[in-house]
Amino acid sequence: MTLDDVRLFLEENHRGVVTTFRRSGAAQMSILASGLYQESAVFVVSGNTAKLANLKRDPRCTVLTLRPDWSEYVVVEGDAEIHSWDNTEHEELRLLLRRAYTACGGGEHPDWDEYDQVMKRDRRAVVMVRPSRVYGLLR
Repeated sequence: MTLDDVRLFLEENHRGVVTTFRRSGAAQMSILASGLYQESAVFVVSGNTAKLANLKRDPRCTVLTLRPDWSEYVVVEGDAEIHSWDNTEHEELRLLLRRAYTACGGGEHPDWDEYDQVMKRDRRAVVMVRPSRVYGLLR
């Protein structure tokens, strides 16, 4: 499978699980909303989460996206690229957080100014996973 094969699925389905790796090498999994943006699986994380700490230490990441009825799924494996308040110009990150929100199924937020404030307060980051491998079950 390629990203082109699963593009529509990732644009229409946003429930998923991300797998990162603890310092011990054990898997750490979290449920999240994900999407597709700029040829990458994308999701937003709070600045103080285990998954963000894990990705800073080890960028390997797997994002599983599934249909609400569990009938189909897609897995994207790759290295995470983190866009945070520490490494991205703030206006650029503000806009990227908005695009990630939309890509992850959020549509138009009812109050973008409030959204921006919460993202900054919570030190949210955007994680983009450029696929090195794509697989799954699509019927």
